[in-house]
Amino acid sequence: MSDDLGGFAPPPFEPDEALQRARRELREMGLAERAGQFERNGLGIAKLAVDGAALKASMVKRPNRNSPEWTHQTLTTSAMLRDWSAELKKKLAGWSDRDD
Repeated sequence: MSDDLGGFAPPPFEPDEALQRARRELREMGLAERAGQFERNGLGIAKLAVDGAALKASMVKRPNRNSPEWTHQTLTTSAMLRDWSAELKKKLAGWSDRDD
C-alpha cells in the first residue's frame, strides 16, 4: 500500500517554531520557565531544546526534589509534539500538590 496522501504533504517540521509553540503551551499549563527547564512549585517537570531538525523533549516520571527521573524523546513532527504535550498535560492533572 502506498503512503499517498491524496497529493497533500504535511508542512515541514520547523523545530524553532515548534519550540516557541510548545513554550506557550507549557506556560498555559501553569509551568514557569527557568534556565531552559519548565517547573511547577520549583520542581523540574519538562525540558525542551532544538537539536538540528528535531526537538529534544524530556519530562519527569514523577516530580521529585532530590533526583528526578527523566524520560527523553526526539520529536520530528508536529503530531509527535501534540502527543507529547497531551501526555504531559495528563500527567500534570494526575499529580496533586502533595506529589510535589
